[in-house]
Amino acid sequence: MRKAVIIPSYKAADTLPDVIATLPDALPAGGGIAIIVHDCSPDRTGEVADDLARSHPHVEVVHHEQNRGYGGALKYGLARGYELGFDVFPVVHSDGQYAPHLALELCRPIEAGETEIVQGSRMRGGGAKEAMPYWTRYLPNRILTTIENAAFGTRVAEFHSGYMVFSRRLLEMVPYRDLQDNYNFDAEMMIMAHLCGIPIVEHPIPTKYDDTTSSLRPVPYGLNVLRMIWRHQMGHYRKLLDDHTAATGQHGIGT
Repeated sequence: MRKAVIIPSYKAADTLPDVIATLPDALPAGGGIAIIVHDCSPDRTGEVADDLARSHPHVEVVHHEQNRGYGGALKYGLARGYELGFDVFPVVHSDGQYAPHLALELCRPIEAGETEIVQGSRMRGGGAKEAMPYWTRYLPNRILTTIENAAFGTRVAEFHSGYMVFSRRLLEMVPYRDLQDNYNFDAEMMIMAHLCGIPIVEHPIPTKYDDTTSSLRPVPYGLNVLRMIWRHQMGHYRKLLDDHTAATGQHGIGT
């Protein structure tokens, strides 16, 4: 299976070169690429991305003229990778917090036919409690995940790691373009997979946390998680999925 690593990038001029350098050599060796989606960042992220593309033949850059948010950038990168014919899409953050060298390792459950979605889980990997700011990140993560598992009927260790891997089949099965343009996109993809009867495979990853490089704002994010739970309870995601199935004929395992 050919892989396209999707890298939504905003204010990442200082970290992006290390992210590209840390991606496994097996990515280009296996015909894979990295797609940097420069989301109209005010710093030199776009220039740095173009420099990386010139020096790395397996790197492609997409520039947004307007900021579309994390989810919006990720959607575009996924659509581009799909258009180019790739099969598996690891999502690597441009701040380097999510161990880029593990990108291909996280693809293995999809390659083995075990699932269509994988999450790199800091809670499964250990060290999260010590590495994450306790009051502003770790504790809210634990509380929100407990509430989400109860609301969605899932049993995952966390909903809030952005180290995700999606399969080409999953992109066909769910209306990912209709999901949110913010950081809740990843959790919404997990909800969609669960509604399709697809197991969410969690792969342990190390916790590396630098709160100064993150553009996520905890309070708006948390409020939006509660809004996401309300949407689920009101049948919003099931309707999106049913409408998509009716329009495309793509059925999930459990539908």
